[in-house]
Amino acid sequence: MESISENNRIGIMGGTFDPIHYGHLVTAEAIRHQFDLKKVIFVPSGNPPHKKNRLITRNKHRYLMTVLATVTNEYFDVSRIELNKEGYTYTIDTIKEFREIYGEGNELFFITGADALLEIFTWKNAEELLELCQFIAATRPGFDSKEIDQQLKNIWTRFGKHIYAVEVPSLAISSTDIRERVNMDRPIKYLVPEAVENYIKKNNLYK
Repeated sequence: MESISENNRIGIMGGTFDPIHYGHLVTAEAIRHQFDLKKVIFVPSGNPPHKKNRLITRNKHRYLMTVLATVTNEYFDVSRIELNKEGYTYTIDTIKEFREIYGEGNELFFITGADALLEIFTWKNAEELLELCQFIAATRPGFDSKEIDQQLKNIWTRFGKHIYAVEVPSLAISSTDIRERVNMDRPIKYLVPEAVENYIKKNNLYK
């Protein structure tokens, strides 16, 4: 089998990014460096079925905030691949499209939070998904590593696939907390990039 150059490694980071914050950016940069990724593509989610009971900010706002947050890093890109779709969006379909775009010569790494990994058996076509890309599960502060370790064993037993579990110096920041802070007129400075903070104020988001 032909070896794949490290320069052909592409990271794909999905999330609602509602809003994107420094925790996302620190995680992406740490993993990009550790895995020698050519770039990290941020993919704001379209209409994920597992969040159908939660009101998500309009696609336009989440996309523009993600662009504003990543524009100063030459290794970061943003994709509208899910935002341009109608109906529910699934990770398997997104990864298939990226596979077609970048071809077999590139190795795809899907970056997700370790908590999301716990639900992977409920994802559409999970086994096929694990075949199409490598998974990197980023641990977050305060998360139970025993639970993750058990899930990694379960995935290996069921699918024979290894998942990279990576500890990153991520900050204990959450989008939920940021939305609540904005709603209560509490400061979010230093939790999100200044451009994102200004965008939230200008567009009166999370009020």
